[in-house]
Amino acid sequence: MLAIFKTIRDAIANWWSDFNLQTRLLAAVTLVVSLVMSGLTFWAVNTIQQDARLNDTRFGRDLGLLLAANVSPFLAEENYTEIAQFSQRFYSSTSSVRYMLYADETGKIFFGIPFWEPEVGNSLTIERRIQLPEDYAADVEKPMVRHHHSPDGEVTDVFVPLKANGKYLGVLAVGINPNQTAVISTNFTRDVTIAVFISIWVMVILGGVINALTITKPIKELLVGVKQIAAGNFKQRIELEFSGELKELISSFNEMAERLERYEEQNIEELTAEKAKLETLVSTIADGAVLIDNEMHVILVNPTAKTIFGWEQVEVVGNSVLDYLPSQMQIEINRYLDKMTAGELERAEFRITIKEPIKRTIRILLTTVVNQQRESIKGIAITIQDITREVELNEAKSQFISNVSHELRTPLFNIKSFIETLHEFGEDLDVEQRQEFLLTVNNETDRLARLVNDVLDLSRLESGRSYSMDAVDLSQAIEQTLRIYKLNAKDKGIELIQDIAANLPLVRGHYDLLLQVLANLIGNGLKFTKAGGKVALRAYEIDGQPLSNNSISRVRVEIGDTGIGIPQEDQAAIFDRFFRVENRVHTLEGTGLGLSIVRNILEDKHHAKVFLVSEVGIGTTFWFDLELYKETAIDEQLAASIEQ
Repeated sequence: MLAIFKTIRDAIANWWSDFNLQTRLLAAVTLVVSLVMSGLTFWAVNTIQQDARLNDTRFGRDLGLLLAANVSPFLAEENYTEIAQFSQRFYSSTSSVRYMLYADETGKIFFGIPFWEPEVGNSLTIERRIQLPEDYAADVEKPMVRHHHSPDGEVTDVFVPLKANGKYLGVLAVGINPNQTAVISTNFTRDVTIAVFISIWVMVILGGVINALTITKPIKELLVGVKQIAAGNFKQRIELEFSGELKELISSFNEMAERLERYEEQNIEELTAEKAKLETLVSTIADGAVLIDNEMHVILVNPTAKTIFGWEQVEVVGNSVLDYLPSQMQIEINRYLDKMTAGELERAEFRITIKEPIKRTIRILLTTVVNQQRESIKGIAITIQDITREVELNEAKSQFISNVSHELRTPLFNIKSFIETLHEFGEDLDVEQRQEFLLTVNNETDRLARLVNDVLDLSRLESGRSYSMDAVDLSQAIEQTLRIYKLNAKDKGIELIQDIAANLPLVRGHYDLLLQVLANLIGNGLKFTKAGGKVALRAYEIDGQPLSNNSISRVRVEIGDTGIGIPQEDQAAIFDRFFRVENRVHTLEGTGLGLSIVRNILEDKHHAKVFLVSEVGIGTTFWFDLELYKETAIDEQLAASIEQ
């Protein structure tokens, strides 16, 4: 039973929850109005009943006094026949009297209409029908009125004392029937009120059910559908069968959802394509790029940024960028990010050197990303430029300018000093002194010329000028180079060794450029080798290139020395412009352009890569391979160019 009650209660609760606020308010107002109307109706019915009872009481009291006044003389004479006849005539002439009972002073009934004495004696006693108060005999002047309910309505019982000549003879009990008109009116009013009350609530309940089924339910379905659409679920549809305006409304909603779904699919395709384009573009940018939102979470990062910060094995998208940046960079960038997210700053730039994962100097550019109306900040774009090379080159250029200035100042000062001395005191100097001064001026002039020539040579090589490649006899070029440096090696006490293979084939190249390569490499060897050391130059033919799959024969040239050697950390940058080993060892002069010129001539002009093997304190060996000169290949190229 309890389970059934709980089920009914839950059903009513669910049904009530289907109503909206307006329907619930309408039900509450209807309940209040119906209760007020019912209360007023029952108050009116109760008033009518009280008035009818009061009228019945007055009528019964008056009727009882009238009867008592007429029958008291007969009772005093004990003329019961006249009493019976009078009572019978009176009873028959009116329908208001329900019964008439006569009892003596002891309360025993001796006559009654419609009850006769035997019947009364057998089935009715005064104690059962008339309940007189204990002190009734002491107050016989006052009629007593009572009411009791019967199937026909409420009966008014009137007890009137019978007296004659001041003597108490008994009591007359008269029953007055209720006023039929009032009873009928009262019952009708009550029944109509109940019917109206029930009808109102039946209509309210039916209206609520109809409202829930025909209006509230589809509205709730529409509300759920609209919420789903607002949440981005454009696949939402409403499957309800209605007619009229609701059918049109539901059809319009489903059509709208279908259009939004198609529009979303088109937008997703376009956005996906645009995103792919953006990611492709960002991934190809040489600089690092990181896009973050207002919460510092990474939205997009390109491979360059991953390489710079060492994020190749880390998933940073969706996480805070501050958790993955190098520690020395977090404080600096956070200062700008706070201002930019607060709208105080649109762009920012700073430079910093990081040590992780490798030491780099980077330039950070920060730019706010705003919406189309430029009203709110959507994120921040971080551009990372690796300027390590630029910084190193700037430092090298600064050093180069300093070196060149120093190199230019020294020979110019020496030339000027000796020339002024010769000009002012030439006659006072002997021939030997004048020759020594002139020799010094000549050496300083050569030194100045070499410096200028190095700068001009590098500029010319990098200008893109084309050089014709011909057959070159390396043996002749090597001998010419060694003759130039033989005197210099002898002065420094360095042994100059030549090891040229017999019948060395001709190579394809430019004679003057190869002379410059040999001169720079041998010159460096002599410059960085101490007295008593050795500088060797070897040339021999090899079959195939060891570092590639090329099996074409070539001529290998090696220049080795027993000099100070090149540290391992400097070997990667030794061929860079303006880089000088003496910057580290602080021993010798130089412009830092010799090896850069060598690499440019060999790699760009002769397509030959230059290699080195070096160890500090032991020495350094440079080597490269040159292609053999083939007349057939040259003739074919010449013929092809003539045909064109």
